[in-house]
Amino acid sequence: MDYIIETHNISKIYGDFKAVDSINLKVPRNSVYGILGPNGAGKTTLISMLCTILHPSSGNATVNGYDVMKNSKEVRRSIGVVFQSRALDDILTGREHLEMHAALYGVPSELRKQRIEEVLDLIALGDKADEYTKTYSGGMKRRLEIGRGLIHHPKVLFLDEPTLGLDPQTRENIWHYIQELNKKEDITVLMSTHYMEEADKLCDEIAIINRGHIITSDSPKNLKRELKADVITMRVDDEEKFIKEAEKLDFIKSIVKIDDEIKMMVESGENLVATLVNFANKNNIIVNSIELEHPNLEDVFINYTGKRIIEGA
Repeated sequence: MDYIIETHNISKIYGDFKAVDSINLKVPRNSVYGILGPNGAGKTTLISMLCTILHPSSGNATVNGYDVMKNSKEVRRSIGVVFQSRALDDILTGREHLEMHAALYGVPSELRKQRIEEVLDLIALGDKADEYTKTYSGGMKRRLEIGRGLIHHPKVLFLDEPTLGLDPQTRENIWHYIQELNKKEDITVLMSTHYMEEADKLCDEIAIINRGHIITSDSPKNLKRELKADVITMRVDDEEKFIKEAEKLDFIKSIVKIDDEIKMMVESGENLVATLVNFANKNNIIVNSIELEHPNLEDVFINYTGKRIIEGA
């Protein structure tokens, strides 16, 4: 396997706080790789070290074969970056933004016009290229930022929460552009996100991060398959009593209370819905609702941490 990004026990420590704690990653070339976790988990810090913006406290990493500490200039030439915070100048047009970044990244002047047109086509902003960015919608601005990160033909594009704050329809449009650029530009995409659906839909492989640690990593399909369980979610009138009694049931793999819901991992859940309702009735517990689902990435996160990924976001 050809890995374009590799980290070896990379850490970032601020005083007594470990923002990133001995993380090991291997990102395959030309893949879409996701770092999935709540805000504050260490995603942005990790990306900042891989982009050479922050120096690791310990450990090391390579990007496109270059050491992030020893070969920082070569790393920066190899990457494009789109961070959470917007960084567009309202008094420039979309084309002017791309022209400026092409010059900054040393794209030869005779190639700039062609490359700018290619990028404008890729991000579907050709008809808006000569309008000021202050007139752009949130989705258009995000697409322009992605295009700006592509202008110099990077080998790796880092996207830090690429669809944060966008409406669902615009978010899906951005997903489409990310998938297209991965195919058309022959580029590796490493993105951070706390959106489960985003990671599930876009990523060939994900690493789930919490409190600076990588909990597990694999393809979304394999992570869900590893649970080997269905998820039964119940709402009852006496949660503490139900959990206390249900913990004695052999067929429940795990049980956790999330807000006003009780989530249980079980095998062959379709055979147990009626059993659990009867069990609650026998213990004088009223069932307000019960739902059976196949596991998703949030269930994977809950299984490892006992809480939802949006907590602390």
